[in-house]
Amino acid sequence: MTGTEQSCQTPSWLPFLGCWRRQRHTSRGDIGGDGKGDTWMTRGHKQTECPTDAAAMEKDPSCCQDAAKTAAGEMLGPEAQLDDIVGAHTDYNEEEEEQKYFRRKRLGVVKNVLAASLAAMLTYSVYLGLLQMQLILHYDETYREVKYSNMELEDIDRKVLMGINVTPVVALLYTPVLIRFFGTKWTMFLAVGIYALFVSSNYWERYFTLVPSAVAIGVAIVPFWASLGNYITRMAQKYYEYANYKEEHVQEQRQAPRGACSAYIVVFQTIFYICFHLSFVCAQMPMLFFLNNYIYQLNHTLSGVKHCGTLSHGMLTGFNKTVLDSLPRSVNLIMVESVLMAAAFLAMLMVLLLCGSAYGTTEEIDLRSIGWGNIFQLPFKHMRDYRLRHLLPFFIYSGFEVLFVCNDFSLNYGVCTLGLEKLAYLLIAYGFSASTCSSLALCMLRLRRQYPLLAGALLHAAILVMLFCWAPKPQQVEQAPLLYTIAALWGMGSALNKTGISILLGMLYEDKERQDFIFTIYHWWQALAIFTVYLWSGLPMKAKLSLMLLALGLAAGSYIWMERRLAQRVAFRLPRMPRPRHRASGYRYLEEDSDETNSEDEGTSRDNSQHPAEEDETPRDDGEQRN
Repeated sequence: MTGTEQSCQTPSWLPFLGCWRRQRHTSRGDIGGDGKGDTWMTRGHKQTECPTDAAAMEKDPSCCQDAAKTAAGEMLGPEAQLDDIVGAHTDYNEEEEEQKYFRRKRLGVVKNVLAASLAAMLTYSVYLGLLQMQLILHYDETYREVKYSNMELEDIDRKVLMGINVTPVVALLYTPVLIRFFGTKWTMFLAVGIYALFVSSNYWERYFTLVPSAVAIGVAIVPFWASLGNYITRMAQKYYEYANYKEEHVQEQRQAPRGACSAYIVVFQTIFYICFHLSFVCAQMPMLFFLNNYIYQLNHTLSGVKHCGTLSHGMLTGFNKTVLDSLPRSVNLIMVESVLMAAAFLAMLMVLLLCGSAYGTTEEIDLRSIGWGNIFQLPFKHMRDYRLRHLLPFFIYSGFEVLFVCNDFSLNYGVCTLGLEKLAYLLIAYGFSASTCSSLALCMLRLRRQYPLLAGALLHAAILVMLFCWAPKPQQVEQAPLLYTIAALWGMGSALNKTGISILLGMLYEDKERQDFIFTIYHWWQALAIFTVYLWSGLPMKAKLSLMLLALGLAAGSYIWMERRLAQRVAFRLPRMPRPRHRASGYRYLEEDSDETNSEDEGTSRDNSQHPAEEDETPRDDGEQRN
């Protein structure tokens, strides 16, 4: 018997195998055997000859064992070979890959927040900048006579402002239905598209273009801000889920503990308002780079003004009817409006392409499936919660203070003293201060949540008292540093007010099924307040300041009372959220871990009929309130 025959017959359990084996070629370049036989590479595989003597086989018995395994795999067929090829990679680390996956998810959430914030900033800056430019142009009687002699532009402007301010009064009736029907992201996209429509209507300034587009803006205001508030809050909750994906309640898709998402809500709402308040800065670009080149100096525009500040009446009585030194060419106006239209279109693309959905597909189905009648009623039912009732004065004052600084303060104090050419700089000081001071809301991560709201209210109260006692003289340019300081301080108070309220609502109402209703109520009351400021525009300045002080005192007192009741753990009343009702025929949605049958569907419908939507639930505990 030769050495080759002995090597093949020595293992008693391998009488049927030859001595050649095929081994997978790896990147390490390992060579099988002990080097005594010949080796060669064929088609990416390595073939090695078995040892030819028994001593070598005893020294390296793994050779024929590998040959046995390979031959057995070949006898099993291509399935075993395929499993050997596509099996799990030896270097695969499941935990590391999971960390990378959720890191990408968190970065996606941050991208969504930044995209929504920048889109809101662009949209509002385009809207404010265009409206401001058009109102100044239409105010000049020479511009009206030369370009639109047969049109009553002043009357059209009044109707435009009425459409923008009056239409949101009925927004509470349709905003929740609109958000539930289209979804949060698509409601944002629809609203941004309506703002772009308003820009496009100014290419052809006629009654049938300006007034309908203004009414459309009024229809879209509350849905736009309610969907934005809901979107930013939902992103904070999703970021918490992706950051704590190993937690048991996250894996089982249960609601997070009270206050678990508060830190993320604070950070994301702060980022949003830092970006949004820059819209007051960007809105002044058309006036700075275009309109200021055509405006008269203050000695002409303020020649008939006798009283400023607290002694003024209405909207800057005595202001000259001609404010334009020369009329801008139509081509230049079209170029400016085209730039604004491009910015509005960019905002639409940012919402469409960069903003992800706020809810999953099945969550969207559940949100709609509670019944449209319930969706219509739930905003009114939520107002029975004493927390919202105590916050209503703050909602109203939030609307007062924004329009006050843009109209009454900027005109009766700023323009009356410095001239119309300085209006843009005054609002830029307000916008930069508000954007920068929005970051002060981050103190809620360490301090009690009451501090930002009350600090902003105290600052505004001090400014209102000072404005009540101050009556600067017209054309008193040396008062410019004081006016810019007041604008910056007012911006600080506005930042603490706006950011604090949005954060507070996100903390108090963590249930994702309620947030669109809550933010709808907030922005609806704010829109009512803006409508009230529009109605009182003809009052004396002292009356306006008195109403502002009264609203601010009532808001601060009511908020302190709410916090006291929460500290005493007084139970609050929340309307019961109905169960989703899914159709039993056709393509129907089944909940997870569900094995429903028709009988179970009937049982579910009977349970829903026994627990109607009008029933209320009163939480027994409110451990979140002491954050």
